[in-house]
Amino acid sequence: MTAETSSEGAARGFVYALFAYGFWGALPLFMKLLAHIPAVEVVAHRIVWSVPIAGAVILALGRTADLKRALRSPRTIALAALTAGLITVNWGLYVWAIAVDRAVETSLGYYINPLVSVVLGAVLLKERLSRAQIAAVALAAVAVVILTVEAGGLPWVSLALAFSFAAYGFLRKTLPIGPSQGFFLEVLILALPALAYVVWLGATGQGHFVLSNPNDVALLLLCGPTTAVPLLFYAFGAKLLRLSTLGIMQYVAPTGIFLIAVFVFGEPFGQARAAAFGLIWIALAIYTWSMATQAKSNRDAAQAFEHRGG
Repeated sequence: MTAETSSEGAARGFVYALFAYGFWGALPLFMKLLAHIPAVEVVAHRIVWSVPIAGAVILALGRTADLKRALRSPRTIALAALTAGLITVNWGLYVWAIAVDRAVETSLGYYINPLVSVVLGAVLLKERLSRAQIAAVALAAVAVVILTVEAGGLPWVSLALAFSFAAYGFLRKTLPIGPSQGFFLEVLILALPALAYVVWLGATGQGHFVLSNPNDVALLLLCGPTTAVPLLFYAFGAKLLRLSTLGIMQYVAPTGIFLIAVFVFGEPFGQARAAAFGLIWIALAIYTWSMATQAKSNRDAAQAFEHRGG
């Protein structure tokens, strides 16, 4: 691969990832329109209408052989069922939090997610933390303490979102299948119970997917593309970008959520929250600097090895 080709690929990857993160950052505006519909019903429609989109992408990319191999592996299916369960919990909590005016807590959850991933790596994989990473995690812990004292209880929405998504990412890396195929496999596993729930809601008159309410029908149908499209763009972008670049870009989404929560939804943002978020932002700056420094050191070491004829 030539430098020019590599540069073009990185530029495409940046655009794909920026679209995905920017979309996720603006997603609360759409989710707020669904606030009158129970979160479980919204998640069910997100799953059901994601299946045909993800399936069409798999067909277009010619990745059906990978999917067939995965479907013949009980271990892969079991692991995909576990990751599907985790992302369903994450989606449900996110939809509920936006509906009940807790978007600020949602943004905090996705801000601290990379720091939670660092902790999981240290605990589960015995990865050694650098001093900068330890400092970043410590600052995040202080921020959580401040929010706990201010609210009179743990910021459980933020922590649940952060830990569920970090656990999903941790397990998703072990799934022996590509990103787009993995997403399709997850929603395929979830499709049957989700569809059964949607049908049951309709049969009992509790559902919102009824022809007499075309606005709700349109919004629920849009749950498919708003779920699948950014995930697929992210998957394509991740293939073309360095991990360090993705790590820096991931703050676009929670920043968008935070700005919308405070300036569009008008959620409260007092001194305690300001102090906590300030600590989180400092922690993320330290973490990002550490990650970028380590990536540069690894590249320099690789180049030195090549020059020595290794």
